[in-house]
Amino acid sequence: MNDKKTKSISFNRGIPAEESLPAGKIAQASFRILKEERNSLLQYSDSMGYLPLREDIANSFTKDSSNNVLVGNGSLHLLDIIANLYLNETEVVIVEKPTYDRAITIFERAGAEVVGVSLKDDGVRLRELKEAIGQHRPKLFYTIPDFQNPTGTTTTREKRKVVADLSEKQGVTIVEDSPYRRLRYRGEDLPTLRSLNPESVIRISSFSKLICPGIRVGWLAGESKTVEKVASYAEDTYITPNLISQGLVYQLIREGWLEERAKELISLYRPRLEATLESLERYFPEANWVDTQGGFFVGLWLPDSTQTKAFYSRAEDNGLTLSGPNGFFPDQEGEGFVRLPFPALSTGEIEEGIKKLAQTWQEI
Repeated sequence: MNDKKTKSISFNRGIPAEESLPAGKIAQASFRILKEERNSLLQYSDSMGYLPLREDIANSFTKDSSNNVLVGNGSLHLLDIIANLYLNETEVVIVEKPTYDRAITIFERAGAEVVGVSLKDDGVRLRELKEAIGQHRPKLFYTIPDFQNPTGTTTTREKRKVVADLSEKQGVTIVEDSPYRRLRYRGEDLPTLRSLNPESVIRISSFSKLICPGIRVGWLAGESKTVEKVASYAEDTYITPNLISQGLVYQLIREGWLEERAKELISLYRPRLEATLESLERYFPEANWVDTQGGFFVGLWLPDSTQTKAFYSRAEDNGLTLSGPNGFFPDQEGEGFVRLPFPALSTGEIEEGIKKLAQTWQEI
């Protein structure tokens, strides 16, 4: 009898590689910025965030004024503030289907009705989006146009222009979530939605994927009136954000390390994306997947969606840990979908995991 335990491979969470976490660099930069700033990072301050960091984000990331930028305690917290400012039980928010599961949770917790619009390989289905806007008159449209979570889809330049124009004409505020934008492993950068329509787009992002999740520094860019509303809400919520972390991020940018860091992460993660796509082609060609160009995820669709429950059950028996699909869909109908995060796995683990996925499908 073979009692050898099957090695578990986790395609569960979209987290950075353990070896990428820069503890030593953070310790050094923290010492330098605290020595320079002393008590200014330890005292209460402006709810808009640390001004030098806001200026750097405005110059390097958003091409705005610092008055258009707020820095807070992670982009998810900022999304929660936006939801509470814009939504209630009478409002509708449109999201991509599938989309980030915690965004759905935040919108539903604010009392809003969440309506999903299907994704194609090049972004949201435009006809479906137009129909949903006409029918529901939504307050917000939440989108992740670059390397979307959970599918890896990137919205094309042409569709970005249409979505930006549609937002302006229909009076719908777009929340553009862009945590993975700097992690492009191939292809060319595309314009942000905010650059195409700054008056109707609120852009949020964070340093969780570029530096580390534990730093909890996110930012928001929008029209000055919008930023002021968010700042007022934030002040009533936490008075002052985490200034020590914000000072640390500023120090890392000032030293030029963040640009070096992005290049290092791309060099680390590009082979892992390539291993994911090559392994799918080799071992599981009967499935469909997104040929993503960056980020953390590849979205996979099973050949037969009616076998989803059996597939997930057998995958667990075969030593695979997967995120359940339903949470990514506002209607809880995630039949046939599998999210594959790849950055935290080695290329060998990725190949073995996808072989197990294919084996699981063949078994059922």
